[in-house]
Amino acid sequence: MRKNFGAKPWTYPQPVFIIGSYDENGKPDAMNAAWGGISCDTEICMCISEGHKTTKNILERKAFTVSMATADQMTACDYVGITSGNNTPDKMEKAGFHTVKSEFVDAPVIEELPMTLECRLISYDPESCHLFGEIVNVSADERILTDGKIDIMKLAPITFDPVGSAYHVIGEKVGAAFHDGKKLK
Repeated sequence: MRKNFGAKPWTYPQPVFIIGSYDENGKPDAMNAAWGGISCDTEICMCISEGHKTTKNILERKAFTVSMATADQMTACDYVGITSGNNTPDKMEKAGFHTVKSEFVDAPVIEELPMTLECRLISYDPESCHLFGEIVNVSADERILTDGKIDIMKLAPITFDPVGSAYHVIGEKVGAAFHDGKKLK
């Protein structure tokens, strides 16, 4: 038997994204956003409202970064989600985040978060809060690579549980994508 919950924004896993941007003075800022995902081959869609400092920054600079929140940076990643850059100008310092400028877009790369999508703004709709970005580069720190590829176990990305209001780390491998299903052909 199933229980009905009605329309809810519940999917699993729900990525935890840290969106990086520069303000009008070139100061880095970041926010935590769980509502987003890949919408096309080189396109990401985020749902962020107009009131965020990050939204204002992105609209002004036409660029942003999206880093995967990780288990070892969970506290800092949660902090940038519960603290507004509109009210706390030293939010990045309090989180312990350090940044370098992206080589591809006018946005910061957070050094503590080892995987980052570097994006150009495509569009923003304030009514729906949908922000679309073109992914122009994915950068990854060598510490999370195995044989030159991103190793999800070394990355240790976290996922958001919207029902339990919790973060969980991605776990063990259970199969081979685009392969194991062939057993049923």
